[in-house]
Amino acid sequence: MTRLPTPITLTDLQSGYAAGLSVSDVLQDVFARISAVDDPGIFLHLADLSELQDQIDALGEYDPTRPLWGVPFAVKDNIDVAGMPTTAACPAWTYGPERDAFAVARLRAAGAIPIGKTNLDQFATGLVGTRTPWPVPRNALDPEIVPGGSSSGSAVAVGHGFVPFALGTDTAGSGRVPAALNGIVGLKPSLGMISASGVVPACRTLDTISIFARNVPDAYTVLQAMAGHDAADPYSRKISPPALRPAPPVARIGVPDGNSRAFFGDVLQAEAFARDLERLTQNGAQIVEMDFTPFFDVAKMLYDGAWVAERHSVIEELLARQPDAVHPVTRAIISKAEGLSATDAFRGIYRLAALRRICEPLIAAVDMLAVPTIPTFYTCAELAADPVTPNSNLGTYTNFVNLLDLCALAIPTSARRDGRPGSLTLIGPAGQDAALAAMALSLDGAPIPAPHLPEDDIAIAVCGAHMSGLPLNHQLTELGGRFLKAMSTAPCYSFHALAGGPPRRPGLLRRETGGASIALELWSLPKTALGDLICQIPAPLGLGSIELEDGSRATGFLCEAVGTVGAEDITATGGWRHYLAEQLAAQ
Repeated sequence: MTRLPTPITLTDLQSGYAAGLSVSDVLQDVFARISAVDDPGIFLHLADLSELQDQIDALGEYDPTRPLWGVPFAVKDNIDVAGMPTTAACPAWTYGPERDAFAVARLRAAGAIPIGKTNLDQFATGLVGTRTPWPVPRNALDPEIVPGGSSSGSAVAVGHGFVPFALGTDTAGSGRVPAALNGIVGLKPSLGMISASGVVPACRTLDTISIFARNVPDAYTVLQAMAGHDAADPYSRKISPPALRPAPPVARIGVPDGNSRAFFGDVLQAEAFARDLERLTQNGAQIVEMDFTPFFDVAKMLYDGAWVAERHSVIEELLARQPDAVHPVTRAIISKAEGLSATDAFRGIYRLAALRRICEPLIAAVDMLAVPTIPTFYTCAELAADPVTPNSNLGTYTNFVNLLDLCALAIPTSARRDGRPGSLTLIGPAGQDAALAAMALSLDGAPIPAPHLPEDDIAIAVCGAHMSGLPLNHQLTELGGRFLKAMSTAPCYSFHALAGGPPRRPGLLRRETGGASIALELWSLPKTALGDLICQIPAPLGLGSIELEDGSRATGFLCEAVGTVGAEDITATGGWRHYLAEQLAAQ
């Protein structure tokens, strides 16, 4: 049998299947890898080949049109898989679901095969991965370090390369913290994008299924296969993950300022974050430092009032009937709700609303946020000495995300000087999952398929203040505009810095002879918004047909010839950004 690479990715499997590899061979290889690692804490239930034979037979011949054909995956054991017990890491809770969770059913429909259920912090309460009555999964990179939770088993399974992806859940960071600790990708989708039907809730209003993978394209492919509106889930939303588009060449990224960066004395982690910000800057991002105190204030609310009571509502009957069935640390956390009132819950809700209002302008001022996924590392020995403080600290940069209805993507970065894994999390408003993935891919230099122009959109070429990161870009984004790609005109245009402003604007003028190629951006804009855009364009500018470097044409900003009288000819700069940079350098 041809042995697959380690770790396994979707591309590896697709190549193997196209070359004639059988699903049975792949699964035998997966089970052999699991056996070789010999960690009894990863899986709470692991199928064998005979249990999976019906699924294998149902796949038929290799079908490359099914994105996950023959792909094995693991499932956190608070998510239902028909035929496998669900325990939520509590033996007294165990039940046998008759049907798959909505998300698992969609993955099966795409050709994927669930091979087992993974360990977790009991009832998904914790970020350390050790609050389980079964053996604790060992971190895939360093067994001295905690595996991270609550999705510990799923993260470790992907960290070892057993499967290309695994499902976790994420309420407070359970899909991101274990990703950072095991050196993998953790995708936390927009709330409601993936149905929670068939999931044992932690905080039902804040929960989402999350995805662990070895790379961003694999994670995003799984997201697209799994997402879908579920009428049976009252928290499901009609938010679909669009096709990936290239990241704009300039993005404003908000980061904690020097006074609000928390690393709990971990100098190497602070150094690693500074290095990751430098990488963003080299990639063209504009780093915007901001006071993160309001975000941290939101984070502190997750284990106060309303949301502890929400956790309590899930296991209230079990706590009353059989309290010793609940892990001592989990019981201590959730039982705090018994001293709270409905009044306390509403006070918490009001407090969150006030903090959201403070955070809104900070989020709106940038394209996305970037934070360290974790502030520091903790060993299993440190956690044994103090089971609470390390868990709280690990949620520093994760706890606020779902409370503020944001999406997030944790990506591995270069290792720290001591060899421990680096990780950076990109955070954006709900529905911006694709923008985070595109930014992550741009950092890796990974190609993104050529963007498709929707049938109801028109391509708009912009060469000045409407480009990404510049003062009038909001006129496009507020009308539903989306960045397509950076291009240049055909070599037959002159370029001029017009009088007036702010903001300053350039004028693009076609020449019958001479001229040069001028840098521009191509944006997609709904055709229904074109009239609104035209109303915002002042003379001597207007919209016309622009010839692009590849010979195609697009509607774009042109200037009347009379508008260039007295203007500065800046054709030699090759584009507006270059001109602005020269002006700044001359000051």
